[in-house]
Amino acid sequence: MDNKKIRVRFAPSPTGPLHIGGVRTALYNYLFAKRNNGKFILRIEDTDQKRYVAGAEQYIMESLKWSGIEVDEGLEQGGEYGPYRQSERKEIYKKYAEQLIESGNAYYAFDTPEELETLRNKLESEKAANKSYSASSRMQMKNSLTLPEEEMKRIIDAGEPYVIRFKMPENEKISFTDIIRGEIEVNTSTLDDKVLFKSDGMPTYHLANIVDDHLMEISHVIRGEEWLPSLPLHIMLYRAFGWESPEFAHMPLTLKPDGKGKLSKRDGDRLGFPVFPLEWKNPQTNEISSGYRESGYFPEAFINILAFLGWNPGTEQEVFSMDELIEAFSLERVGKSGSRFDPEKAKWYNHQYLIKKNNEELAELYQSVLREKGINAEIQYVEKVVGLTKERANFVNDLWEQSAFFFVAPDSYDAKAVKKRWKAQSFDQMQELSRVLENIAEFNSENIERIVKDWIQKNEYSMGAVMNAFRLLIVGALSGPHLFDLISVLGKEESLQRIEKGMEILGK
Repeated sequence: MDNKKIRVRFAPSPTGPLHIGGVRTALYNYLFAKRNNGKFILRIEDTDQKRYVAGAEQYIMESLKWSGIEVDEGLEQGGEYGPYRQSERKEIYKKYAEQLIESGNAYYAFDTPEELETLRNKLESEKAANKSYSASSRMQMKNSLTLPEEEMKRIIDAGEPYVIRFKMPENEKISFTDIIRGEIEVNTSTLDDKVLFKSDGMPTYHLANIVDDHLMEISHVIRGEEWLPSLPLHIMLYRAFGWESPEFAHMPLTLKPDGKGKLSKRDGDRLGFPVFPLEWKNPQTNEISSGYRESGYFPEAFINILAFLGWNPGTEQEVFSMDELIEAFSLERVGKSGSRFDPEKAKWYNHQYLIKKNNEELAELYQSVLREKGINAEIQYVEKVVGLTKERANFVNDLWEQSAFFFVAPDSYDAKAVKKRWKAQSFDQMQELSRVLENIAEFNSENIERIVKDWIQKNEYSMGAVMNAFRLLIVGALSGPHLFDLISVLGKEESLQRIEKGMEILGK
């Protein structure tokens, strides 16, 4: 990277919850900025007031915070390039639209919706190469290029609606470089004269975006590939203003786990995984959509999942902390083709972070699950339990399924296991085992294991038969961690009580 000051922006529209594809865009911008000692800016693009959704702006900011993506300049942080909400900048844009008219790069257009519809139908029926308002059709329309000056002035003074359109040059080759996609060449004859300023006095996305990026001194625009078709216009706008354009990088799409097309909320609903970082309640319908946070994902795992949707470090390493991602990230290692979202891999990532957490931290998280179930257990006890069960869990909530028997003695026994493992001799053997356990002074896992196995061998009992019957009485099923670890945590008294109770229920 040269000595250019690195400034990138994430510029979502507050039209609903932030999709994980949006969080990935923010993440790549953030990683790129931090890798190059730059600034990460959050700008809210709310020029389309009709699609504005209450609560969406707050949701965007909270999602980034939860994900660990820290904003350097934005609505909450402020900064010297503000305001950071487009609707608060609307006074700025008209001046720039007028500037393009003065330089001959834009013009006023007075066409009514009916006249535009007529044009569309005409171009369609003629099978024209360019089926939109463009260099090939603009001279047949009602605009400042075709109307006498006094007529144009009369329309504007009368307060009739008009738009300002970009005057796309005719039959000119433009070429530019995209960091991810390489060289791109386009002929301007395939492009239309896009509206830059609407009749309601608001700029369109294209004008506001270019002006803001220029005024905020954005060095790199890193965004989704859906913006690729707009890139030629944006390059032409920079040229028309005589401004140096930022560098561009268009990221690949996040694809659905199966079939074709990009990942949508419907895919998540159908296959049972979230597509939003946080839970979202639709203010119009009150419909609730699940979020990664509420589904039990750790933010570090969530970020790790997103980082690998389109980027790879070129090594075998898959689990990266945010600092490691910053260190390893480069746009050159982002692929061109779309990346399939894999819900199972997402769980795998969460599992990796869960087993890496120390038992103390995990026990604190698990205690809140236990409290909900009316169980108040000492933190030291819970630490031992998570230490024995976390390898089998993907989420903190899964720990209950793996460890409920540490907190609640069984009152029923798996019927299939009883049929298979509770034999004629089991009752007498368990009675003997109970006496063996009672006489063990040092009740730790290694000691218990040594003494019990010696007893089994000395009596020439079947190791499998004894251990399965034993596990059945302690757990109520044939699942759970290493049995001697389990009873050393339960303690001698509790273990003996469970054996006795089980023998009463299962009988001889």
